[in-house]
This record gives sequence, C-alpha cells and structure tokens, in this order.
Amino acid sequence: MKKTVLSLGLITLCSSYTSQADTLLGLYAGVQTWGMETSGGFSTDGTNVDFNFNHTVRVNFYAALEHPIPLIPNIKLQRTNMDTDGDATLNTNFTFGGELFALDTVASSFVQLDSTDIILYYELLDNDLISFDVGLNVKYVDGELSVRAQDDPSLRAFEAFSGPVPMAYSRIEVGIPFSGFGAFVEGSFLAVDDHTLSDFQAAITYSLLDNIVIDLTFQVGYRAVSLELDDLDDIFSDLEFKGAFAGVEVHF
Repeated sequence: MKKTVLSLGLITLCSSYTSQADTLLGLYAGVQTWGMETSGGFSTDGTNVDFNFNHTVRVNFYAALEHPIPLIPNIKLQRTNMDTDGDATLNTNFTFGGELFALDTVASSFVQLDSTDIILYYELLDNDLISFDVGLNVKYVDGELSVRAQDDPSLRAFEAFSGPVPMAYSRIEVGIPFSGFGAFVEGSFLAVDDHTLSDFQAAITYSLLDNIVIDLTFQVGYRAVSLELDDLDDIFSDLEFKGAFAGVEVHF
C-alpha cells in the first residue's frame, strides 16, 4: 500500500513538474510559404507608377521565446522577404533616381524588400481557450527600388531606403476544446504624418502533434502588408503585398 501511494505521488510530482516547466519557458519556431501578390507603385516625386508586379512565392521565418519573469517582455523575431518585379508601358514621363524615362517607354522594375520584426510583448491572457498579447514591434525595413528601360539597358536608376519603424502590436488566439482546431489574428500598425505601415495576418490552425516534448501545429491563412510612404528618403509608395500562406509551427 505504501509503495502504491509513493508511486502515485511520484507520478503526480513528475506530471506537475512537466506542466510547470512548459509554463515557465516556451520556445516557438515557425516557417510559412506565402503566395504573394503585389499591387500599387512607387516614385520619387509622388506620381507613382504601377508596374503590374508578378505573383511570387516567398518563404518567411519566425521564432519566439516566452518566460514567466515579471515586467520583462517576451520576444518574437520575424523575417519577411517581399522581393518582386514587374513591367509597365509608361503613359507619362517618369523621373526616378535622377533619370528620365520617357512616355511610352517599356520599363522593368525590381523591388528588393526585406523586413525584420523585433516584437516585445506581454501576455494579458494565456489559457487553452484564449490568449491575448500586446506590445511593440520595431520593424526594420531594408529596401531597394530599381527601374530600367527594356530597349536601352544603359538607362537605369535605383533608390535605396532603410530604417527602423516602431509599430503597435497585438495578437489574439482562440482554441476549440478537444478538437485540435484553433485560430489567430496578429497585426502591427503605424500611422504617423502621411506614412502608413501595416502588417496583418489571420489563420486557422490544427494541432498535428501534442505531447510533453514537442507540439506541432499546421497553419493556413492570409497575410497583407501595406507600405504607404510619403517622401521617406525621397521615396513615395502605395505598395501592398498580400496573399494566402501555409505553414508549420513547433513548440518546445
């Protein structure tokens, strides 16, 4: 009888420790394949040109660390690539990077754009039914925009811009008990002067694996990133990157 009680006590203690260890420290890592469509245009004088950007597929990554230390925020890092290209027949003269592209020129554009998000956040709610996070996202944007004339490769120009952008951040996640299904909405937003930047995504999730060692979750959703700039480093833009994505997330 004493051995039985002792065994039950050890099992309970081990189960309690495992649950507490998971609560004390959590590491999340994810990868998403994003079918990205780009719309809008850019310029250096406010007369933005839409270059009929091509549909592209991009792979993005993120990782997050959560801990129980009071007042110190959790941290999430996210890397997003939004490179794309397109062509347009100009219906007006277009000056970019100090070069003049004349009316009726067939011009090709190349957008090289990466963003690195450093998100510091607090969990206001955290249970199996609902979690709610708020915080600050410092989004570092690094971009280069280039244009060249198809019939004259020597006629080309480019402009580069980069810098950190502080944005408000929030995320809400809900779970359906005993089903493995859930959903989340996550976003960052900034509107200052005539600049507007936003990054929103929503997804349905399904738990593929859930045990004391590792959790594996599948995601399918939609993401939209907007970059509206008004004379930032001589760049004007009304670019929007959006499309469906699928991904997986592991939780250790």
